[in-house]
Amino acid sequence: MDDAVAPAFLETLKRAGLPECLVLATCDRVEIWAEDRDPVHAARLVAEALAARAGLEPAALLPHLYTLTGGEAVRHGFTVTSSLDSLVIGEPHVTGQVKAAHRLARDAGCCGGELDHFLQAAFAAAKRVRSETSIGEGPVSIAAAAVQTARDVHGDLAGLRALLVGTGEMGELVAESLLAAGLKDISVAAPRAARAEAVAKSLDGHVLAFEDLRETLASFDVVLTCVGARTVSVTSEMVTNALRKRRRKPVFLVDAGIPGDIEPAVNRLDGAFLYDLADLEKVALEGRATREAAARAAREIVEAEAQAFLRGRAARAAVPAIVALRARFDEARDLVLAEAGHDAAEATRLLINRLLHAPSEVMKDVASDGAEWRAMEKTLRILFRLDE
Repeated sequence: MDDAVAPAFLETLKRAGLPECLVLATCDRVEIWAEDRDPVHAARLVAEALAARAGLEPAALLPHLYTLTGGEAVRHGFTVTSSLDSLVIGEPHVTGQVKAAHRLARDAGCCGGELDHFLQAAFAAAKRVRSETSIGEGPVSIAAAAVQTARDVHGDLAGLRALLVGTGEMGELVAESLLAAGLKDISVAAPRAARAEAVAKSLDGHVLAFEDLRETLASFDVVLTCVGARTVSVTSEMVTNALRKRRRKPVFLVDAGIPGDIEPAVNRLDGAFLYDLADLEKVALEGRATREAAARAAREIVEAEAQAFLRGRAARAAVPAIVALRARFDEARDLVLAEAGHDAAEATRLLINRLLHAPSEVMKDVASDGAEWRAMEKTLRILFRLDE
């Protein structure tokens, strides 16, 4: 369910009787977050709307749905928003997806006060997780490891020139990640010119003749290879000559070929930083370990924020009763002042009698039921601190 479909789906839910809701749709999940006093009713409306969209009977869809309510729903929402329930823990784009879902719901008129309050609390939890833990640090994939290592060697990627030798899938993936990280200039060379042209077009790059590789290697700061031929495509001699022309300016090389495309002796050259898939996987494993350790602290933050939200929500639920009680007391005070005039002692006596009359009558009625009275007495002692 993409952003083009979500507004109509939200409108369907709103018309069905669920005015506060949002749709969170990612590569691995479709979730409906809603605010309703009757969770069972809300879940039924959502199931019916999803089933209608899929052309199914609700009964056929229900076994494939899961429903969380109350505190469980709050913890889940905070966990998802904080990127702790993602395929890749700590990926910041998940928080962005929740924010986008929030905007869509708001634009559709489906984000009332309670749902908006919940989402703001979820974003605050995610911000704490991001600022107080290292959850977003460390690469967790081979491509991300290549990007980090390129930055370690060269710093900013924007002014670098990169060369992709070969058109294997992993090489393309690393090239795409480098471009997404800020690299601007990439060329592609491959034994098959037509394939090189196609990949260069997809990367918005240039084509380099494969036979010109030896002469042009010195022009590139980053070299990615993914040919996988029986013979190496980049030799130690080629890199030595390139480094000489570059006046020892470093070059970062990624060998993603199976078998390898770059002569291993390149790694012994000063100024050449060669990483193969095993090297990058090791970097990624270290990154995953870092994030897993940070996730434990992050989950503690999420739990604390969820509990604070639930306490605040419970406190807000008491506000109408508190307002009504204060209004009743104000009314009693005005009546007493009108009746007692300037006699403070009489006014005080009358006020106490007025305020306690109705509660006293109710307590006498309830006292005949032992269990109910014990519960009421306990509440009274807490409310008025009678045991202090």
